[in-house]
Amino acid sequence: MTDQIVFAPLVPMALVWTLAAMAGLLVVFAAVNRLSGWWLRALAAVALLGAAANPSLQEEDRTPLSDIVIAVVDETASQRLSDRADQTGAALERLRAEVAQRPGTELREVVVRDADGNEGSMVMQAMAEALADEPRARVAGIVVISDGQIHDMEGAPSVPAPVHLLMTGHDSDWDRRLIVKNAPAFAILGEEFHLTLRIEDQGRVPADLPQMATLSLALDGGEPSTYQVPVGEDIDLPVVLPHGGMNVIQFTLADSPGELTDRNNAAVLQINGVRDRLRVLLVSGEPHAGERTWRNLLKSDSSVDLVHFTILRPPEKQDGVPVTELSLIAFPTRELFLEKIDEFDLIIFDRYKRRGILPVIYLDNIRQYVEDGGAVLVAAGPDFAGATSIYRSPLNQIIPAEPTARVYEQGYKPQLTDLGRRHPVTEGLDAWGAENAPDGAEAPYWGRWFRMIDLAPKSGETVMSGPEDKPLLVLDRVGEGRVALLASDHAWLWNRGFEGGGPQLELLRRLAHWMMKEPELEEEALWAEAEGQSMTVIRRTLEDSTGDITITGPEGRSWTLAPEEVSPGRFEAEFDAPEIGLYRITDGVLDAVIALGPSAPREFEQTIASGEAISPLVSATRGGTLALEDGAPDLREVRPGRPAAGRGWIGITPREAYVTADLRIMPLLPPWAFLFLAAALVIGAWLLEGRRRRAV
Repeated sequence: MTDQIVFAPLVPMALVWTLAAMAGLLVVFAAVNRLSGWWLRALAAVALLGAAANPSLQEEDRTPLSDIVIAVVDETASQRLSDRADQTGAALERLRAEVAQRPGTELREVVVRDADGNEGSMVMQAMAEALADEPRARVAGIVVISDGQIHDMEGAPSVPAPVHLLMTGHDSDWDRRLIVKNAPAFAILGEEFHLTLRIEDQGRVPADLPQMATLSLALDGGEPSTYQVPVGEDIDLPVVLPHGGMNVIQFTLADSPGELTDRNNAAVLQINGVRDRLRVLLVSGEPHAGERTWRNLLKSDSSVDLVHFTILRPPEKQDGVPVTELSLIAFPTRELFLEKIDEFDLIIFDRYKRRGILPVIYLDNIRQYVEDGGAVLVAAGPDFAGATSIYRSPLNQIIPAEPTARVYEQGYKPQLTDLGRRHPVTEGLDAWGAENAPDGAEAPYWGRWFRMIDLAPKSGETVMSGPEDKPLLVLDRVGEGRVALLASDHAWLWNRGFEGGGPQLELLRRLAHWMMKEPELEEEALWAEAEGQSMTVIRRTLEDSTGDITITGPEGRSWTLAPEEVSPGRFEAEFDAPEIGLYRITDGVLDAVIALGPSAPREFEQTIASGEAISPLVSATRGGTLALEDGAPDLREVRPGRPAAGRGWIGITPREAYVTADLRIMPLLPPWAFLFLAAALVIGAWLLEGRRRRAV
């Protein structure tokens, strides 16, 4: 219970103070002039002012509240190095015991764990949330148990009590880490680019530690190459990506005896390999409606370098002019088909037939170009079925189907075969135009073609068919290269929008990318797509089923997944990875790798314990930083504003918070008592003054 005097003035306090000032002046005047009874009049003035101020006695019953000590415990990845977890546990137990021995003191524990991203140790965020949950008037101190590597100090809250850091780690700790200073997200295939690496030592490094380190480099999880590199210097590494799509490059630094951790001795980069330009040679056998369509489609893509020539003279024209003298300028056939043929990514024969312009040796060179890794697309017209067919040349060794000499001249809708619905070149094309299709229409929703060359397949995969389920589009692999045969010259009708058109542009794009061996269009493929630490493992196959998938994590632990078919030829499985790092994926036939998380996690950028980051907050609150390797500190009470830490101890400031249970207010005197007292004093002063006059 506490008692105190409070005032509830009957008139405004400004008037009370004014009257007090006037009364004070009169009392001073009377005292200076030695007027009799001045002191009685002064007491009367005080009584009148007391009546105006209306003083009351306030009795308050208070229930004291306990003080709160907040412990912010860092359990992020860097706190699991060495014996830091044991140090943290011992310090927390000591703090619990110290708080438990103090009456009226409670401990609140907040644990900071690794976030899903790469934010690092978000200690200040946890501290701010803990302060928001507790009355600030009761917080007597905050104790942070951490290695001091805090990554959100810019969000430090306003703290009403001392903040202390109990720092894990040892003064003798040292570490060596690998830093990737710059790495592009993508690179041009065949062009050299540079990565900058650096190997850096931190902490108390042994004097006899070698200043040359062993660095290994592995591409897509393959056999690593090993190099000796200097420590403490930037390393400029030239790299040329070997294939399109995602290239996974892993750098691994050999462990050094005694270093704090090897988690920062590796870095994994994912660099997308893209083609700068697609170099295409288009050979048109004669002018026709589809020729301009092919040309326009290829020229509309700024990433395509197109070389196009057309044979203008029809075969039936016999004017005796030598073939070599028909062009306005000498066309460089020898240069294109012998000397520089390997510079082209794709050669397209559009209704081409043998006319003696390309000698047999040139066509045989094209065959060799394909077997060595080139790509040829044949868009066949009626001449493909005749005696002058390009098939009647050395190219018949690579063309996957033989013409039967029959030509279908009728309307038909190209259809996807069962294999075509699984093949990445044509997968999903039959859904094109579904949003604009009339009610009741059946897929595919595209227009008809009116000509097709009858083919007898020899090899390859038929992905589109025409009348009587005859092959329309046949794809094949020849040696290291690829060949596509389209048995119609009416694809241009789709481009003109006939009967609604069709997906000619998408089909051509996929064909070109498949022939360029782009990984996303491989028939048999295994890859993974990641979002945070969750990944979707995708297996594409032309088979009806696929086997289980095995995932191996960075620490060697393995998991087995059973993928489910989500669309024809596409199987998927979801996997939540327990940690970041490089994961290897295999189904026994194909292998893949994927890197989860950053190339170097933020938690392991700086691993040596340090109180530098939190030092401004600790100093501003008069707290302290103590190393736990010296032992857990004692807990003491200190007055606000005094230093709250010393050798072997940390302090908290008692808050003396309370809640009011009951409140009673009683007037000191009733107003009539003040008036009676004032009147008595005035009468006394008057009597005293009258007696003095009679005595004189």
